[in-house]
Amino acid sequence: MKDIKFHHTLPIQLRFNDVDKFGHVNNTIYFSFYDLGKTEYFASVCPNVKWDKDAIIVVHIEAEFVSQIFGTDQIAVQTAVTEIGTKSFHLSQRVIDVITGEIKCTCKSIMVTYDLEKHESKPLPDEWINAICTYEQRDVRRVKKA
Repeated sequence: MKDIKFHHTLPIQLRFNDVDKFGHVNNTIYFSFYDLGKTEYFASVCPNVKWDKDAIIVVHIEAEFVSQIFGTDQIAVQTAVTEIGTKSFHLSQRVIDVITGEIKCTCKSIMVTYDLEKHESKPLPDEWINAICTYEQRDVRRVKKA
């Protein structure tokens, strides 16, 4: 994840109920931060997202907890699309301390676009692919092997 350039950063406001009795953010809460980051990423980067018809579903997710987040920390979630296939794409995300830049947690997930009316996966629209490549400032489409 060191070589990934993150262009999308979303500040996160910690809530009282995010913090457990040990004074740090419970590890289950991190996934809420990642959900907020990816939703905002697609809402701001991809044109014509119709949330009542288009879904983006997690099919695989893994997280590495690097450092604790305390209730007084100022954090943000950063999101980048690192690879796009036909119906799936890879996301890399991380939660950082906005004051120190310290990485608190990293996350990699594989997402699938899903048609809510037909109840089946569907290809990513070309306009989304083009918008993501432009935003990421590189071609992230998976190269098909001949």
